[in-house]
Amino acid sequence: MKNAVFTLTLTAVLLAGGGSKAAVAQALPALDLQVQCTQTKREDGDGERLIFADQGRIKLDGDNVQELQWESSLFRADHGFECSIDKDDQPQVEVTEKGWRITLKDAVAARTQRGYDFDRSYQCSIRLEREGEMVHIRPFCPALCGSRMNFTELKVNVTNGKCEYVD
Repeated sequence: MKNAVFTLTLTAVLLAGGGSKAAVAQALPALDLQVQCTQTKREDGDGERLIFADQGRIKLDGDNVQELQWESSLFRADHGFECSIDKDDQPQVEVTEKGWRITLKDAVAARTQRGYDFDRSYQCSIRLEREGEMVHIRPFCPALCGSRMNFTELKVNVTNGKCEYVD
């Protein structure tokens, strides 16, 4: 786990059990997340040096996206890869029992708008889940990642602001 510059304001109550979608939305009124994380590690433990860098701002009010911007980068010695998502990609948010699920209204159009001209999965789903003191960001969004496979999965500790990159 590496230190990170981190700010999180979470005004939400996560339900442990079921309930209607409307009840879940009322119980999760807002998420205001701003995060900057970096981590350097060696590929396969002793190989090439990799630098992971993520910065973003996610502001949700129930099932309304007020602000969304996330850049997830992976740098190698001679090149880098980047994934990004923002409000112009027409995100939609669904409130779940554990947190939120962000998808795109039209992932194909968002990918085409970025100028990516080769096939990759056209799916995009980013889950934000509270796990005790951690907010777990679980992306599956290759549609917005050019030649990189996906955004980096990470957990952020809401108490001390440390980031943990998930392998």
